[in-house]
Amino acid sequence: MKRALVGGAGGFVAGHLVERLKSEGYWVRGVDIKEPEFRPSAADEFVVADLRDRDACGNVLEGGFDEVYQLAADMGGMGFIHSAECDIMRNNMLINLNMTDAAAAASVPRYFFSSSVCIYRDMEIGEPELDEAGAYPAMPDNEYGWEKLYSERLAEAYGRKTGMEVRIARFQNCFGPYGTWEGGREKAPAAICRKVAMAEDGGEIEVWGDGSAVRSYTYVSDMVDGIYRLTQSDLHGPANIGNPEYVTVDELVQTVCDVAGKKVSIKHIDGPVGVLSRNFSHAKIESTGWRAEVSFREGIERTYPWIAEQVARKLSAVS
Repeated sequence: MKRALVGGAGGFVAGHLVERLKSEGYWVRGVDIKEPEFRPSAADEFVVADLRDRDACGNVLEGGFDEVYQLAADMGGMGFIHSAECDIMRNNMLINLNMTDAAAAASVPRYFFSSSVCIYRDMEIGEPELDEAGAYPAMPDNEYGWEKLYSERLAEAYGRKTGMEVRIARFQNCFGPYGTWEGGREKAPAAICRKVAMAEDGGEIEVWGDGSAVRSYTYVSDMVDGIYRLTQSDLHGPANIGNPEYVTVDELVQTVCDVAGKKVSIKHIDGPVGVLSRNFSHAKIESTGWRAEVSFREGIERTYPWIAEQVARKLSAVS
């Protein structure tokens, strides 16, 4: 039986990844600074630990592991990324320095690191797609992207020095149930689902920016499948993982309204929007046989009911 350690297992994507690894027959130890918020972890063992501490990273690796999946990060949506730059850079650099070093010291054979398409520059709408080499010359839009780019290079350097097989995925926006949906750390699909769920039919919601920014949203089961396939593959260097469907923010809102069966108007307001557009090649990850199986709309159809249920429970508790 293979043994895997999953960092960030109390969070969204890593929590789903634990389920996938269990379905593949792994024994899994999950680790996070907090317990899972929305449901119990599927891990065989769940450890609460602060991975900013080097000794904690060494401790959670005791017993030996075939694979380490490092998804632990201090992160959130665009508002959080722009308001917590120092925390993001300090906390995530410490986590990744310590986990990479500890995994190499423990002679872990295979190490997965979750990076982000935030490492890429801003793009114009309609610009030809970028492959992974398009990250250089580097010009990330925010400090979260700069930290991810540094941590990519850190992991690859350790791989060259120790022979540890390193796999790196650059995530496009991921969404689905059992993720943060309020409080400022939620991503755009969850935030829009929450706002629409709370709005009256015929009401109005606020959206940052003018609604024209273009994004790709990847359903969590597809993201997890990409992580697993990439980690098992012989691919070296970062790989983009994302849904090739692209929509504007206004189209995101309209899709959520359609799924909710509501007519809701949009009030565009000032706020952190991020880049205007991104458009990426997925040829590298697709060479593993991976394809995005869940359409953007189908993903919203699976996600909105769960968030609407959370909203209803909260409103009921308040009343």
